[in-house]
Amino acid sequence: MNGFVALFSGINVGGNRIVKMAELRAFFEELGFADVASYVQSGNVVFCAAQTDVTVLTKTLQDAFDKRWGFHSRILVRDAAWFARLVTDNPYPEIVDDPTKLHAMVLEREPTSEETGRLAEKCTGPERFEVKGDVLYLHAPDGLGKSKFAEILPRTLKVPGTMRNWRSVLALAEMIGQR
Repeated sequence: MNGFVALFSGINVGGNRIVKMAELRAFFEELGFADVASYVQSGNVVFCAAQTDVTVLTKTLQDAFDKRWGFHSRILVRDAAWFARLVTDNPYPEIVDDPTKLHAMVLEREPTSEETGRLAEKCTGPERFEVKGDVLYLHAPDGLGKSKFAEILPRTLKVPGTMRNWRSVLALAEMIGQR
């Protein structure tokens, strides 16, 4: 069995698109996955599967989730090695002691240089970012909630993804490392 993390986008935010974590864990178990655990209410599930292809796992989960809950939530599945690289490749190690200021946006795909350049033009505040493969690392010194750049990031970059603060990243990396 191989360890994976499924990151859901847009569930349990602002009282909308509610999915209880106990129900989500049961859903994964019904689909035949093992060692299922969730982290916080925003849709982070660590699980084990015999399947090794994240594309197949993503499609399986996406189709079953949409059918079960009746709405679409983008699901990004990553394996343990990918998650370990996410942590190791952090370009802002000096920020890790303040995990509310450091975020990782897991992207569906690696952005093109044109897409990244368009985003760089809009980064005029105190924030800074770096893209490594299919991850955008964001240092928001005033916090994500006060960041004007974070507000425009998804529609400017135009690469679907989901953001996690560094505390969540580290917790998920530890959880998947135990699988």
